[in-house]
Amino acid sequence: MATNSKSNLSEKDGVLQPETTSKTSAEKIKLNRRKKIDTKEFVAKILDGDITFLSRAITLVESTNKRHQQKANEILNACLPYANKSIRIGITGVPGVGKSTFIESFGKHLTSIGKKVAVLAVDPSSSVNRGSILGDKTRMEQLVVDKDAFIRPSPSGTSLGGVAQKTRESIILCEAAGFDTIIIETVGVGQSETAVHSMVDFFLLLKLSGAGDELQGIKRGIIEMADAIVINKADGDNVKNAKIAKVEFNRALHLYPPKENGWQPKVLTASALKNSGIDAIYEMILSYIDSARTSGYFEKRRNNQNKHWLFSTIEQELKRRFYDNTDVNDQLKKEIHELNNGKTTPFFSADKLLKLLNKS
Repeated sequence: MATNSKSNLSEKDGVLQPETTSKTSAEKIKLNRRKKIDTKEFVAKILDGDITFLSRAITLVESTNKRHQQKANEILNACLPYANKSIRIGITGVPGVGKSTFIESFGKHLTSIGKKVAVLAVDPSSSVNRGSILGDKTRMEQLVVDKDAFIRPSPSGTSLGGVAQKTRESIILCEAAGFDTIIIETVGVGQSETAVHSMVDFFLLLKLSGAGDELQGIKRGIIEMADAIVINKADGDNVKNAKIAKVEFNRALHLYPPKENGWQPKVLTASALKNSGIDAIYEMILSYIDSARTSGYFEKRRNNQNKHWLFSTIEQELKRRFYDNTDVNDQLKKEIHELNNGKTTPFFSADKLLKLLNKS
């Protein structure tokens, strides 16, 4: 039986892809990413508010690759003259307090009055998916599509210092990109609150009512750091409990010594779900910032924070060099063996290892 060369299974001339659509969008994006862009162009794009380049710059900051770190430092130095023009707000609270809903409601209020908002995170637990803002990003459905908002998940990692340092540098990039309000979120457990407090102008603590949080939540360290406490979820049947919690926290705050700038921390109630009390919270923050700037405390605090991060970065770099040194690592094993056999002391071994590092 003769084969029909014009079978329906044969390829027709008209189905060939036109030249202009021979490359997919994904391939074009990959090509653009491979294209080497000099620092000046990178910075120009960031200063122009290009979110794609802002995200790429933050990715470079988060990278442990030596070349990426060098590029990131060049970009940071070039962006620095255009930074430090925002209000930095830290927000913390235990899981379940409604941070995601609150930040979205608060962020939407800010963009509605003409502000540009960046949301960053200090969350070393994100690598095990516990309390990470990665989940928050999917829940902030309205804010994530707002053209005047930028939400950046925290880098995965177990080192709080490393994650916090990357967030600190990301603040500079966001400010250079034109974001005038930076919100730093922390998961609300562990030592991450201290890290956030050391990089923000105003520290806000979210609390619940009717869950025993009025007493259990009064932890000296966090309360002392807070510039304000907001009783969230003050809606429906919980309004009465929220008012009671407000009174309890006000009493507790008066037991603490006054802050250096004379500010008396406030306690407010809000319902992020109902968008109730959000505007009053922002007005309170503005009042605090105006007072701090007038007294000179604002600049003093920023200077102290810069000094803190200088020392912190030096400590982290020295620690990295110590453990990355091959000679030190070899000797460290010997010292541990000697220590376990009672032939040396921790202090003598440490001195010996540090001297070895200086010789390397």
